[in-house]
Amino acid sequence: MENRREALKILGAIGSTCAFPFAADELYGQDAANPAGLPGKFFTGEEMARLAVLSDLIIPPTETAGSSGAGVPAYVDLVASGNEEQGKLLREGMVWLESAHGFFESSEEERIAVLRPICDAADDGKLNVPGAKFFLALKSLTADGYYTSKIGLIDELGYKGNTALAEFPVCLEH
Repeated sequence: MENRREALKILGAIGSTCAFPFAADELYGQDAANPAGLPGKFFTGEEMARLAVLSDLIIPPTETAGSSGAGVPAYVDLVASGNEEQGKLLREGMVWLESAHGFFESSEEERIAVLRPICDAADDGKLNVPGAKFFLALKSLTADGYYTSKIGLIDELGYKGNTALAEFPVCLEH
């Protein structure tokens, strides 16, 4: 999963420089993470717990907290509460995962085995594959939510904010 995490770091760095459709005080929901089992603005308590499971499979805890620890389920809930189409896609996707695969009753290894081909299809733009459109939306929201949280942006990426640097590190990639 390290390669996926590294790719998401890059996406997060790019995403953190873009404008988000929410005011900064609305994004606070990430730091005031909704404990599993409590309803959100859009999702039920059970759906919030399922979002925590799914988001932690996308960005699991390592030396920093995973996405649920960064409040990603609350961020996804906020987005879904303001976008009926997105909320419907996410809710139906979670229902499909459970009904087609018994996903939330499975082990972590079984869950990853179910998600891997769906993730690959989404990454390849094959959105006609069952679950791919749902997973692409959830993966994007997870990356956005994680890398706009304190844990993702500051703790993991090391963003220092608007600070003066004595020198600029050499970029070895170019």
